[in-house]
Amino acid sequence: CAKFVSQKISKTRWRPLPAAALQPPDLFATGSWDNEDNRISIWSVGELGNVGLGGEYQGEPQLLCDIRHNGDVMDMQFLDQERIVVASSTGTVTVFRHHQNNQTLSANQRWEKAHYHVDQNTSCGGAACTGVICNNPEIVTVGEDGRINLFRADQKDAVRTIDNADSSTLHAVTFLRTTEILTVNSIGQLKIWDLRQQRNEPSQILSLTGDRVPLHCVDRHPNQQHIVATGGQDGMLSIWDIRQGTMPVSLLNAHEAEMWEVHFHPSNPDHLFTCSEDGSLWHWDTSTDISEKPSFLHQGGRSTTYFSHSTINQSVVSAWLSNDPTKDRMEITNLIPNQTLSVNSLDILGPCLVYGTDAEAIYVNRQLFA
Repeated sequence: CAKFVSQKISKTRWRPLPAAALQPPDLFATGSWDNEDNRISIWSVGELGNVGLGGEYQGEPQLLCDIRHNGDVMDMQFLDQERIVVASSTGTVTVFRHHQNNQTLSANQRWEKAHYHVDQNTSCGGAACTGVICNNPEIVTVGEDGRINLFRADQKDAVRTIDNADSSTLHAVTFLRTTEILTVNSIGQLKIWDLRQQRNEPSQILSLTGDRVPLHCVDRHPNQQHIVATGGQDGMLSIWDIRQGTMPVSLLNAHEAEMWEVHFHPSNPDHLFTCSEDGSLWHWDTSTDISEKPSFLHQGGRSTTYFSHSTINQSVVSAWLSNDPTKDRMEITNLIPNQTLSVNSLDILGPCLVYGTDAEAIYVNRQLFA
């Protein structure tokens, strides 16, 4: 179901579900870019009550509240059920709070110019904050200035800053475990940082051979912490096993232009989703027996996992790591049949997908695996 919103959408994120929740997600947030007046918006997915003849949901997303955002929204993550951390092209990082009793948004906390080129105090010195990842209460940000910041919600100053973490632009960051993060940069490198170490050097560097293709996005497999997926300027999907070697385990031909986001399904990681500047959104399915689809409804937030027996076997775990995953069994579906402008962002939770485009529209699919 599509909703035209008269602004280019740069980020879409589901609000995480409480750990014990069995219902599908009901709220999502969007951020915009390249508009005179950028906004953070909270949407409800629409009424569940209206079911069409074919059993499909009707009712389009409803805007609950929005708030102005200074600069382009470069990245956005929920910190918890109520707070959203937003990275701006101005270098500022803001925590917005969603007040559910009266459906308003307010700026809860702000780190001005967390990223900057010259110095923090000059008026034009801000450098875009390109990526943010949360593990409540910790927030890690990366930026065009090659800096890594570790913030803690409700603390005014950064807990830790690695000033010259990279000489090139850092584009994205993810947690590998609570004390380790992984960054990707504009010359095709993955760097692992151990936040317990006081040294400002990465503990490990992996890189794409030869080409130094800028990497734009990264996601970690939710249960196999050593498996990481990245995508970048050439549209290729790279799968890495950070335990071995310094090169990707497999490179898969994917999109015809930049890949902007890659996400493993948080509770069924044999499914992976990528979106691109070329207007496509791909669903990669490595589940070995397509007929034995597990139930997708029983999962909580991003961190909890319930497996049906069919998905726990070794073959699924190693499906991403086999030398040629496509040979064994991989189904790839483009979920957007008629390509339009860039698909900038996607998020998946349970049976639900939300994505946002430069065509000024957000789309919600609530029956991904029907």
